[in-house]
Amino acid sequence: MNKPTAVATVFALVLTAVGLAGCGTPEEPHVEGPAPSPRQVSGPVYVTDTLGHPLTRPTGFAVTEFASASRLSWRSWGKPKATATGRLGGIWCIPQCPRNGYPATVELGRLQRRENVSYYTHAVVRSPGLPPDQAANLRNVRLPVPEP
Repeated sequence: MNKPTAVATVFALVLTAVGLAGCGTPEEPHVEGPAPSPRQVSGPVYVTDTLGHPLTRPTGFAVTEFASASRLSWRSWGKPKATATGRLGGIWCIPQCPRNGYPATVELGRLQRRENVSYYTHAVVRSPGLPPDQAANLRNVRLPVPEP
């Protein structure tokens, strides 16, 4: 056997031996017991305005691109439902808006977790005296949530 062929044969035998030693049949993982239950994640709770700014217990924020809540006083926050009273206004009522806006109740709900924080994803705004089309628009508002 000439030297290049002998080196190639030895090299092939070494590769075969290494390959066989490292390529045994893998064992299936053994799983026992029930799956761990998900932990309740604690952390701050936010609502985002129409620009995506995270806010906590805001005194005012843009609920939609056309309506804003102001002078908010929160009765609850951080629970599955947050409730506040305040005032409501928007470009839809200019120039006939009441001086300080319409009295309003804002309810936030449908918490969604993102890592160590949560966001309200749904708003309902109730206000007596609103034009019917605006009342309908504010009955079911989807709030923006940052991407994971």
